[in-house]
Amino acid sequence: MRGLVALAVLAAAPAVACADEAPRYADGAAAFKANCAVCHRPTGAGTPGLAPPVTVFPPRFVATAEGRRQLALTVLYGMYGDLVIEDRHYNFKMPEFARLDDAMLAEVLNHVVFDLGRAPADAKPLEPADIAAERAVALDGAAVRMHRDAAVAGLPQ
Repeated sequence: MRGLVALAVLAAAPAVACADEAPRYADGAAAFKANCAVCHRPTGAGTPGLAPPVTVFPPRFVATAEGRRQLALTVLYGMYGDLVIEDRHYNFKMPEFARLDDAMLAEVLNHVVFDLGRAPADAKPLEPADIAAERAVALDGAAVRMHRDAAVAGLPQ
């Protein structure tokens, strides 16, 4: 029975990236696979009821200063609290990944934003300096979640 439930969960989430396509950010893809894919799945489509898709907001966040800040804060300090994305609720405690260096976190975020999320090619990739700037201001996962509300509100429609 559990196998059928797992199959239904996997079938319900849309595929995002073509398996034959080489990622633009290969190092970020490898780190995503090792650290993030267990919850967000290799395609970034998320796991219903567990972890949200990373293909919806991150490609939009890269377009604003507060959105870019949100991306860095999320990987550095984790996040928890109720989220609603595409009419689905998620209430998962994402761990922090501050143990990874700034260059690797920027690569992971660029993989999410550009390879998985298909942000416009003219969007500016994140740099290690973007991560370093946020590393200096330690937050907890609840504060990161609160910042997310402001970042989402500031997105262009």
